[in-house]
Amino acid sequence: MITSNAGHSPAENPIKILHLEDSPIDHALACRALERSGMRFSIERVETLGDFEQATRSSPPDVILADYKLPGFTALDAWAELATEARPPFVLLSGAIGEAAAVSAIHSGISDYVSKEDIGTLGRVILRALDIHRAVVAKRRADVELAASEKRLAEFAEHLQTTIEGERAAIAREIHDDIGGSLTAVNLDLSWISRHSEDQAIQAHLRAATTMLQQAMDASQRIMMNLRPSILDQGLLAAIEWLAISFEKRTGIKTTLRTSSEMLAPPKSVQLVAYRTAQEALTNISKHAECNLVRLDLSDADGVLTVEIVDNGRGIAKDQLEKPRAFGLRGLHERAKAVGGWLDISSREGDGASIILTVPLTHAKLSQAEESHS
Repeated sequence: MITSNAGHSPAENPIKILHLEDSPIDHALACRALERSGMRFSIERVETLGDFEQATRSSPPDVILADYKLPGFTALDAWAELATEARPPFVLLSGAIGEAAAVSAIHSGISDYVSKEDIGTLGRVILRALDIHRAVVAKRRADVELAASEKRLAEFAEHLQTTIEGERAAIAREIHDDIGGSLTAVNLDLSWISRHSEDQAIQAHLRAATTMLQQAMDASQRIMMNLRPSILDQGLLAAIEWLAISFEKRTGIKTTLRTSSEMLAPPKSVQLVAYRTAQEALTNISKHAECNLVRLDLSDADGVLTVEIVDNGRGIAKDQLEKPRAFGLRGLHERAKAVGGWLDISSREGDGASIILTVPLTHAKLSQAEESHS
């Protein structure tokens, strides 16, 4: 083992180099070139593939320096022996390799190549290889952390959606049990008064009160359906059909529904995602599209559920899709991911918009089976 402190303060850690070289003379030349570069380093020379494997396992180097052609093997064989994720920078220092072979070696992942004729550049090449390696490792670590963060965010979004649906169901039950019951009782009392009074002024007030009461009952029913789509108990097609009819009645926009099958029966979790996607899309259309026609298409062809909502309105500007507070559409993306699907939004300004939910039903059924057994 050779150690050099040239050009560096004692507080700096030396660069630990493993030199795969069968020639002591060439090893000495490499050491001299590194000393002249001012690098602080420690270096160990090994000659055989076995010694190389042992050295990399027992004390992993910061950088590997290797001759290309050695007795019975090449540097590429040594490179192949290294664990992929733990490979340090690997620099070829050889005079017995052509340019084409050097390029091929670099394409295989080896960091760089220095001809023994240009050994004076060795220190600079090693430092550059180390800098690149650190950047790659940092990026890899950041990618892993980003993927973990995205996974946690997706899990939180799924939990949030589940919590929201639970709260919606609870509110819908309260409306049905408390407000709905009270409104029904008031309606019965008004009917009783109407039957037992012949006063025309009272009858006029009763008719007005009954009309307002019916509006309140209709509103409570509509709110309950929006909060908890109990109509999904009758199937996805019935629920989407109810949405389309209600939307057309409320907005006056002609709305058509087409389906590939009258017997759509995806898992309950997928039905809810499909329903909420259509609901959110129709809400956005009523607010922003300025259209006079909406088309909904349902299909479960080839084991894939597809829900498409298309309008002929003014379209969605790109900046609207990308704005930070586009929580409605972003929520639809997260809902789709939660059941193994995805959402596509396409639009051209002035030429309408299309929102397509796609969910492979095989994946959804497997996920549902796993949840039922967990």
